[in-house]
Amino acid sequence: MNDRVPPTAPVPLSTLLRHPALGLRQVAGGRETDAPVYFVHTSEMEDPVPYLLGGELLLSAGVHCPEAAGAGTYWDRYVARTVQAGAAALGFGIAPVHDTVPRALAEACDRHGLPLVEVPRQTTFTAVASAVWDAMAERRHHELRSLTEAQQSLATAAARPHPVPAVLRQLSQHLGAWTVLYAPAGPDAPDGAELAAAGPRPPREAREALGALAARLRSGPSSAAGRATGAAGEELLLTAYGLGGPAGPDDRLALGVCAPRRDGADGAIVGVAVVLLSLLTARRVVGAEAERTSALVRLMLGAEPARVAGLLSRSPGQPGQPGTSPEPPEGGGLWTVVHGRRRGRGRDDGLLATAALAAGLGTPLVDLDGDALCALVPGEGEVRAQPGWTLGVGAPVPAADLTRGGADAARALRRAVAERVPLVRDGPARAGGVGSLVDPAEAGAHGRALLAPLEGAPALLETLRVWLSLHGSWDRTAVALEVHRNTVRQRIARAGALLDVDLGDPDVRMELWFALKWA
Repeated sequence: MNDRVPPTAPVPLSTLLRHPALGLRQVAGGRETDAPVYFVHTSEMEDPVPYLLGGELLLSAGVHCPEAAGAGTYWDRYVARTVQAGAAALGFGIAPVHDTVPRALAEACDRHGLPLVEVPRQTTFTAVASAVWDAMAERRHHELRSLTEAQQSLATAAARPHPVPAVLRQLSQHLGAWTVLYAPAGPDAPDGAELAAAGPRPPREAREALGALAARLRSGPSSAAGRATGAAGEELLLTAYGLGGPAGPDDRLALGVCAPRRDGADGAIVGVAVVLLSLLTARRVVGAEAERTSALVRLMLGAEPARVAGLLSRSPGQPGQPGTSPEPPEGGGLWTVVHGRRRGRGRDDGLLATAALAAGLGTPLVDLDGDALCALVPGEGEVRAQPGWTLGVGAPVPAADLTRGGADAARALRRAVAERVPLVRDGPARAGGVGSLVDPAEAGAHGRALLAPLEGAPALLETLRVWLSLHGSWDRTAVALEVHRNTVRQRIARAGALLDVDLGDPDVRMELWFALKWA
């Protein structure tokens, strides 16, 4: 098939041939395979190549070739060019020029293997095109429904007492495939040992080929595909997927799938299973959960965040050893606070949504509350934009300053919403900037004194902060604060009156901005 065909669900030619209202019949060309139809295109040009993308059912009534001109090599050239353009099949209309399908055309289609379909006199080309679009819509709806059902069943399986075998069983049932979880390769198992499997077991040659694919996976997210022969001589599709993050292939698991076929939604279903299995089989997943529970208990009993942060921030390569260290390291390093707001009307607060966000943000410490998101990312790693979310990212702070980090993230989120961008970072002052010339204590005292008239009016103070950060834009400030623009104007006017300053003066704005940063 031509590389230019779109990633849409094609309609098998046989579906159109069985359509009772069309009355189509194949009169020549290859019948061994069921040609997939991606488009319908009508053309009466002698050379169809410039007008085809590939994958079309080309419809023609032969207007470009009257009966008298149909002899010789005309139809052979026409069919050869149609095949060269990548058309899936040729539909020939009976009327108004030809009473029957020209014999020379049928012979040319047989020679070049192009399916030739006779379109009867009573069937319009528009009816054929409409039938193709309807069949595509129905198939797409079926794929989406299958994907939704698979997501639900896989998520349910992941919540069971023995989740990994349950997920493999559900994936096997949805794909009609053999699914297997491979351990990392070792001296006794060069291609990795089978930890768990589900579904009909394929022949030994196919299993060995799939294991070899899994052993060749690269570091990071990767996959490999191949083919094998089944017991009855049928072709089997082999695919291996690396589970987990950036760990090398020598210390991570792999998912193998051996299927006799692949439908449009199968790839998305496997993708859901890969995410779930990556989370379920991640190193230290049980120990990490126990440490998070311990941290929660200590916080509820009054411990300071800095005293329990070490339980949450240990790297996967250095698991904790309960009993050997009565207290975790002081402080627990730096943390990045992320606040988010969901974009659009879609809503999914279940396991899959949380798992996808946790994987994308690089942390299991994710809290989803309706359309709001709050996450704690250990360290100073880069936080990337996430599909369907607007994010505000605070500067990395010690565990003792998480409150400040949360305020920074919330402020960054308001800017991201106002500016309609997927992510805004509220970073620290640039090293060597103007702020480095001022003593922090003196700058803080000056800022608090300057803003003292707004003490007790947090709405005015926050409105002034957002308004200044958005360069005095009334509309963006209103969006960020979720108030009317007239409310913003009234608050800014009131703040200017209390501070007894002219907020139209850029020097005044600059001084107030520094005061807000340091106070």
